[in-house]
Amino acid sequence: MWIADKWKDYEIIDCSKGEKLERWGRYILIRPDPQVIWDTPKTDRGWKKMNGHYHRSKKGGGEWEFISLPEQWQIHYGELTFNLKPFSFKHTGLFPEQAANWDWFAEKIKSAGRPVKVLNLFAYTGGATLAAAAAGAHVTHVDASKGMVNWAKENAASSGLSDKPVRWLVDDCVKFVERELRRGNCYDAVIMDPPSYGRGPKGEIWKIEDAIHPLIRLCAELLSKEPLFFLVNSYTTGLAPAVLTYMLATELKGRRGHVDAQEIGLPVTRSGLVLPCGASGRWEAD
Repeated sequence: MWIADKWKDYEIIDCSKGEKLERWGRYILIRPDPQVIWDTPKTDRGWKKMNGHYHRSKKGGGEWEFISLPEQWQIHYGELTFNLKPFSFKHTGLFPEQAANWDWFAEKIKSAGRPVKVLNLFAYTGGATLAAAAAGAHVTHVDASKGMVNWAKENAASSGLSDKPVRWLVDDCVKFVERELRRGNCYDAVIMDPPSYGRGPKGEIWKIEDAIHPLIRLCAELLSKEPLFFLVNSYTTGLAPAVLTYMLATELKGRRGHVDAQEIGLPVTRSGLVLPCGASGRWEAD
């Protein structure tokens, strides 16, 4: 398992009974997590002294209960700064476990010794974009949501990265890749963090089980003659690490490199164990 264990502004304090108790900077949140199927005593004082609590509804969805939480606040990871705000369906605008991948590919970019063009698809609020840009890459950031792209730009500005070479694009990821292929453009690295289900800006339906392999195939065609890495993230239970390995190995066959895939996770302070948070598949050049 790849563990994001270098955070100072974030931690999972405890987790039990379908919920996790988290510290986001100065603020304590309780949010649901379907992986937390165990029932251990909730003895940490944070369970009763939280700043915000997302309550899952039995009918689906849920809503926030705010006790003492600002509309927006910041946390830091190394030189990166993220603007957080609680919004629909329990999210805060950041997936902290992805720091395990940020560290991995940032080192690859820094040690490449050449200009690196990175394509970040389903780029959300820009965690991977910021990490790649800070490492020296030219990044093309693509997301179907205008609000998320604007949020990513705010994070870049807060991180002092506004002058870095980043293209910010609001677009359907699949259609963008298809157009890039027709234009003859290429990239040295691809990052994709697709949702399990989503809609494009014109109502295009995305279902990961049907769409992920064709997209990996298309993106493999976008790679330059000397590709550096290819990263695929999944939060869908059916897409286990071995499935990610199979798809990447199939579509990148013949290129000089190797594939590894693992669960990614975050340490839990109280138990000393690790909470699994999805899976990542990595291809990297030899």
